[in-house]
Amino acid sequence: MSGNDTFQKFLFDDLHIRGEWVRLGSSFHEALGGRNYHPTVKELLAQTAAASVLLTGTLKFEGLLSIHARGSGPVNLLMAESNEKKQFRCLANYSEQDVHSSKLSELLGQAQLAITIDPARGQRYQGIVPLEKASIADCLAHYFELSEQLDTHFVFHMVGDQVHALMLQKLPEYRDAEDQDAWNRVVQLANTLSPEEWRDADNRTLTMRLFHEEQVALFDAEEVSFKCSCSRARSLASIESLGVDEALEILETEAVIAVDCQFCNTHYEFDRSDINTLFKLGKAH
Repeated sequence: MSGNDTFQKFLFDDLHIRGEWVRLGSSFHEALGGRNYHPTVKELLAQTAAASVLLTGTLKFEGLLSIHARGSGPVNLLMAESNEKKQFRCLANYSEQDVHSSKLSELLGQAQLAITIDPARGQRYQGIVPLEKASIADCLAHYFELSEQLDTHFVFHMVGDQVHALMLQKLPEYRDAEDQDAWNRVVQLANTLSPEEWRDADNRTLTMRLFHEEQVALFDAEEVSFKCSCSRARSLASIESLGVDEALEILETEAVIAVDCQFCNTHYEFDRSDINTLFKLGKAH
């Protein structure tokens, strides 16, 4: 397991606080699919991808957790999803020539943040909040404040192509003033972490260095990897959703119907025989 592609939980023994570390290295590079994102957009996408992996730490079942930020600005979509195995993919849509600012409000404009939990078995859940804060970290914290009534703190850093993320969260039994003092202390310590420290030290070293006055249990690291869920079958299903008339109309001018995955750039092609089989048509079509 690469130390640069890991998820790792920790728990403060004497405090009602839990935490998670995420590091993305080659997995994030692979998730970019060779796209040359604008540096500002790339950093936002990195934060969104890392956040999706962090949030799967709350999943107790098989399924997907996705984060969507949709806006009216030059960046009209930030999207990442991860499953319980810490396999993720991510995507950003934006207008290159209109990216002139690093401010989240100017990049996304009027926007919403949606977090969707889609279990393999069970009911789908989605929570939506306005994307009104100054950073992805603050927007995510605001989401948990409104939807779960749990104080949550996020820290994101990029060092080159390495993505580093930390999440701290109060546990539901968090109640009294002593707990609040502890929370403030832990958050302040987390905010002192520099990108260089993250680059040069592993999670255990950072945990002990930041929180050396606390009793902290650090759990085993889990591997994080890029995985796209596209397939030839799913691409055929997207053509089926177009309908037989539109599919045949495309084949009047094209030898094949081409479908490109937006996430991994995999290219699929379907000829007239494939379409006839899909719609159960005779060879005459």
